[in-house]
Amino acid sequence: DYEELPAVLDPIEAMRPESPLVLPERAEGFDDASVHGGGGAEQPETANRPRNVSSSAQNRRGDVDAALAQSDVVVEATYHMPSAHQGFIEPHVAVAQAHAGEVEIWTPTQGISFVRDHVAQLLKVPLARVRVHSMPVGGGFGGKVVLLEPLVTLVARRSGRPVALALTRSEEFQVGRPAPASIFEVKLGANRDGLLTGLKARMIWDNGAASGWHGGLAAGHLGGPYRLPAYLIENLEVATNKTPSDAYRAPGGTQAYHALESAIDELAGKLGIDPIEFRLRNASREGDPKVDGTNWPRVGFVECLEAARQHPLYTRPAQAGEGIGVAAGGWGGAFGPAAANCRVESDGTVTLQVGSVDISGSGTGLALIAAESLGVPVERIQVELADTGSAPVSPVSGGSAITYSVGPAVQSAALDARRQLLEAAADQLEADAADLDLIDGEVRVKGVPDRKVAIGDLASGSGKHPPIYGQGRATIETNSPAFTVHIARVQVDRETGLFKVLGYVAIQDVGRAINPPEIEGQIQGGALQGIARALGEQLHYDPAGQLRTGSFLDYEIPTVDQVHDIEVRILEIPSPHAPLGSRGVGEPPAVPGPAAIVNAIAAATGVRIRRLPVEQHLLVG
Repeated sequence: DYEELPAVLDPIEAMRPESPLVLPERAEGFDDASVHGGGGAEQPETANRPRNVSSSAQNRRGDVDAALAQSDVVVEATYHMPSAHQGFIEPHVAVAQAHAGEVEIWTPTQGISFVRDHVAQLLKVPLARVRVHSMPVGGGFGGKVVLLEPLVTLVARRSGRPVALALTRSEEFQVGRPAPASIFEVKLGANRDGLLTGLKARMIWDNGAASGWHGGLAAGHLGGPYRLPAYLIENLEVATNKTPSDAYRAPGGTQAYHALESAIDELAGKLGIDPIEFRLRNASREGDPKVDGTNWPRVGFVECLEAARQHPLYTRPAQAGEGIGVAAGGWGGAFGPAAANCRVESDGTVTLQVGSVDISGSGTGLALIAAESLGVPVERIQVELADTGSAPVSPVSGGSAITYSVGPAVQSAALDARRQLLEAAADQLEADAADLDLIDGEVRVKGVPDRKVAIGDLASGSGKHPPIYGQGRATIETNSPAFTVHIARVQVDRETGLFKVLGYVAIQDVGRAINPPEIEGQIQGGALQGIARALGEQLHYDPAGQLRTGSFLDYEIPTVDQVHDIEVRILEIPSPHAPLGSRGVGEPPAVPGPAAIVNAIAAATGVRIRRLPVEQHLLVG
């Protein structure tokens, strides 16, 4: 029931009931670690909740009230993070054409199959009647999946003419799907030995005119990275009269870790324990339980913390006015079934056909996988994204899923093509396939380098063998979480309260670095987006619910003079669940920035900032 949606500066505060939300006692039939985000999480009764709370859930383990009562030190605080736009360079744009009972769409989307399925469902037509072409994406970060495509398709069908729609920057801020604003109420306890005892948290999400879904992900972030004997994590998804929210790089993670890592840091300070040492004492390790009831696999959280503790930016003493902050972050890892095709051409090049949109350089990584598996130089690999009429199955390019999910399918397709090449060359070279090798685009007899044949001569087939066309399929059965630890050093002017970032380091476990230069760029970009949410990025609404930050003049993306060079250190702790050992790279670096910055400011000034962005606060008195 959305009859009375508030339109005020802080719509979440306005919607709250006058008395605390009444939650039921622990329901029967649930494990101590409930499945997060709806499905298996406990669902509180709805009678006492406001009408614009679209859903609520809770996750619990043990008796958290008893655990907190017995704690030697407790931190209790509320953390606010405003809504934020993805800030991509290219606004939303889409083109559609209807002809002969079919529709064709050209769009810079992160998932061509997702757009096809969505439009086909809306039009009530078979999937084959909708063909989607992916255009180069000018930035996505979760905000370029589907938005304008259904609109232009409907107008094209009705008008019988091609239709194009491109948003202005102002329109982009008004109707693009941003990250939701959030409030986290956290109570975290520990004993005098520096071991966590319990966590009580309540999350409230401002989803705009949408039902919302971030809370389930955030619950895993709150209750998973550290060993917690007891916790109660409550989630409220709230609808308000604003633009619906959606995904923004590491959805739910940046908000959750801002609250958790701020509270962890404050707790360490009260105990007089080094912030990294405190985290190491409590960090989850392989075999520890997660919020969803499964156990942690092998992860590199401890290794990232150890590397941070030894880094010069952390060990070098702070000068007058300086503060050093540290914060961890992570991402559970998205995955999905995928397929790929590998076609050898007559000129010796290889066409790798995939269904995943390249929004982050993932195509280069996939080409490197194919080149290594096949035995040809990467310069000869051409990655091709077909339209939905012929593209192989692939997950949406989001959630750090592509290299992890599509990479194994590419490897399988390349190995299949390699097998075919060796079998075809065996006849021509009069040798057993086991005695052949494929090096630098040539099949050679081992030990006899002069006996060889170029793969291009085998590509088209002959009377004895068919064309070379490898196919690969893969389905990853579980995710591979990835962790990162960031260090920030800031300097605060004691007279004005202004601060600047003097140094920043991002240390991340990537499993296996398929394409190190691209990984470094991903980590730097993600870290900058996290820092930006501390420095000034926010969608600001006035008391009437009108957006007041509808341009890049008002929406404060950091400029080059505000952010120090971001140093990246890559760690490789291979994932046990991925054939290539890789982990998702794109999401984790966007997570720790806000907490790292506010922790550094607290170290410099003693002022603990809990409402972002930082610029709203006076740092010195």
